[in-house]
Amino acid sequence: MTDIHSDKILILDFGAQYTQLIARRIREIGVYCEIWAWDHDPAEIAAYGAKGLILSGGPESTVEGDSPRAPQHVFDAGVPLLGICYGMQTMAMQLGGNVESGHHREFGYAAVEVIAESALLDGLKDHAGSPPKLDVWMSHGDRVTAIPDGFKVTARTADVPIIAMGDEARRWYGVQFHPEVTHTKSGEAMLRRFVVDICGCQTLWDAAHIIEDQIARVREQVGSDEVILGLSGGVDSSVVAALLHKAIGDQLTCVFVDTGLLRWKEGDQVMAMFASEAEKGGMGIKVVRVNAADRYFAALEGVSDPETKRKIIGNLFVEIFDEESQKLANAKWLAQGTIYPDVIESAGSKTGKAHVIKSHHNVGGLPENMKLGLVEPLRELFKDEVRRLGVELGLPREMVYRHPFPGPGLGVRILGEVKPEYARLLAMADQIFIDELRKAGLYDKTSQAFAVFLPVKSVGVVGDARAYEWVIALRAVETIDFMTAHWAHLPYDFLGTVSTRIINELRGVSRVVYDISGKPPATIEWE
Repeated sequence: MTDIHSDKILILDFGAQYTQLIARRIREIGVYCEIWAWDHDPAEIAAYGAKGLILSGGPESTVEGDSPRAPQHVFDAGVPLLGICYGMQTMAMQLGGNVESGHHREFGYAAVEVIAESALLDGLKDHAGSPPKLDVWMSHGDRVTAIPDGFKVTARTADVPIIAMGDEARRWYGVQFHPEVTHTKSGEAMLRRFVVDICGCQTLWDAAHIIEDQIARVREQVGSDEVILGLSGGVDSSVVAALLHKAIGDQLTCVFVDTGLLRWKEGDQVMAMFASEAEKGGMGIKVVRVNAADRYFAALEGVSDPETKRKIIGNLFVEIFDEESQKLANAKWLAQGTIYPDVIESAGSKTGKAHVIKSHHNVGGLPENMKLGLVEPLRELFKDEVRRLGVELGLPREMVYRHPFPGPGLGVRILGEVKPEYARLLAMADQIFIDELRKAGLYDKTSQAFAVFLPVKSVGVVGDARAYEWVIALRAVETIDFMTAHWAHLPYDFLGTVSTRIINELRGVSRVVYDISGKPPATIEWE
């Protein structure tokens, strides 16, 4: 079997907002890589066996005395090295060059001239003419003002004399711009040049090889034991279910808790997709469906506080899952949809400077007394890789690429108290909105779209009579990272169609509004 981890890159993170994007770009090229904090144990860095090292950008200034520095092993490892932005600056500083602050800051687009031969940049150009010019994306305040011995300046801008540097003998390179962002037009070519041509990595990291690798790992890990999985219908758990079924077949049992707070008819869709036999279009997986809507609505009665609702919904899931797991006495393993960003955020750094650290969240917060071993076949993957795996495994693309849906479901899209009739109206309104987005070709152009139930009544005219009925809010945003977002400028005619359908088809709704708040100051979800 192909060892998809044999040729790999290690990224040392100095806290840049783009670090995960660097890793995703390298993996898209077909090379496995991991992200570790800049202050990771040097012995472990040495033992990792990377064929190349990348020093990421970061928010600090190298001119400050306590700012992060690359461990000495980076320069003793004898492998190619690429410093990006802060990574270039700390390379220059640590190797005997100089970095200064207080110069003209550069944020955004810049035109770069390639002025010397470089294995990293040779042959790349975004504009005709000589010297070759590249369109890049800058984000820096400090700049390198003197390069270390052995290096030469390979690129500049009109305002900054040293934008890229290289030591061809040692295969060490630094760039002041960000090749990982799409605004740097030849950025992917640069990263490919580094990891494939300079580092000599094979491009083995793709969906088919990942599936083959994980099937072998799962089989080795669990043997003939039985495995239990909490199937939510979301992307991660669905891909885990498909992957484990391919690996171990009937040794897998999924528990699907229908909370009554899911998308319209989602419970039936999950069962049809996973539990139905192949001749009926399903995957033939053993799925235990727990219809728990009544328990959820009873537990949520009279509760309006968003955080309290979240805790009730989460704790009740744990309680129900634990009940069902007790019935599966032969299960020895618990499968979870942990993905790579969870792992990165759990690791953090020794100093706390490399990452904003949040505690790792296992799916559902399942109780420790279950005494089950963990199976986490997605823990090396980013979300976009999980989606590609799902398609490769035969899951419908429209399901795999669905917009995000909150863990507590409609419980946090119904403002205030959660009631069965509110959930029913909201699920139907949401389905109309999504249906119309798909028909208009707008669904994939928005990052997230959904409806919200507002617990206020507005005067309306139903037939010839006045009526006080509920209000539905529509929300659609465009975003890259979900940290910031713009409200989607959907066509007025389209919004009119959605509003008309919701009001005509849903008894009890007389008004539809559209949320035009950005993030910040608003959040994407209302609660």
